[in-house]
Amino acid sequence: MFINIHSHFPAAHDEWAVQNLYRHFEQVAVPGNYSIGLHPWYLNEKTVISDLAELKKWSIHPTVLAIGECGLDRVCSTDYLLQKDIFLTQVQWANELQKPLIIHCVKAHEDVLQLLSKHQNKVPVIFHGYNKNKELALKIISNGYYVSFGKDLQHQRLHEVIAGLPAENIFLETDDSETGIEKMYNLAADALQITGDSLSLQLQKNAAAVFGVAAIQL
Repeated sequence: MFINIHSHFPAAHDEWAVQNLYRHFEQVAVPGNYSIGLHPWYLNEKTVISDLAELKKWSIHPTVLAIGECGLDRVCSTDYLLQKDIFLTQVQWANELQKPLIIHCVKAHEDVLQLLSKHQNKVPVIFHGYNKNKELALKIISNGYYVSFGKDLQHQRLHEVIAGLPAENIFLETDDSETGIEKMYNLAADALQITGDSLSLQLQKNAAAVFGVAAIQL
C-alpha cells in the first residue's frame, strides 16, 4: 500500500491518499481522507468571509485530516497582504482543531516559516510539491516540518535533493498529475538507495506521526 499525501483525485485501490479540495467542501461527506483549505490562487476578497465560514463548517468533519493546501504565492495575482491574512487565519484554525497543515508555497518560504514561528504553530506542517534546493529543505525540516515530493522527482536535480534528507521528514504525492504514486516511490527509493519495502514502511511511519496511527489503518 502506498501513502499519497496530496492528490486531487480519489484514492486508487492500492493507495492511502489524502484528497485535496479547494472548493465544494461538502464533498467531504463522501467516505475518504481529505484536506481542505483556501488556496492563495483562488482567494476572492468579496467572498473570503463566506469561504472561511464554509471551511470552518466542513473542516470539523472526521474525514478531514488536514487544513490546506494553504499558504503564500508571490507569483500569482492575488494580493499578498490578503494571502497572509487568510493563511494566518487557517494556521490558527488548524491549531484550534489540532489538524496538520498542508502548505502551498511559491517563492515565499521564508515568509511562511517566519509566520508559523511568530504565531507559535504547534501542528505538523507538510510543504507539498517541493522542488527547491537541499539547503532550504533542511531548514524546513529543522523546524520539525516535512517536505513532500511529486512529479518533479523525475528530474535528476530533485534526486540529489531528496537523497540528502532524512527519510523521517519526507512524503510523496501525485498532486494533480495522472502519474501514479508507485512511480514516485520507485524514483524516491532509487534516489535514497533503499528498497521499495523500506521506503513504504518509513512513509507509513511518517503518516502515522502526522495523522495518528488510527487514521492510516491500511
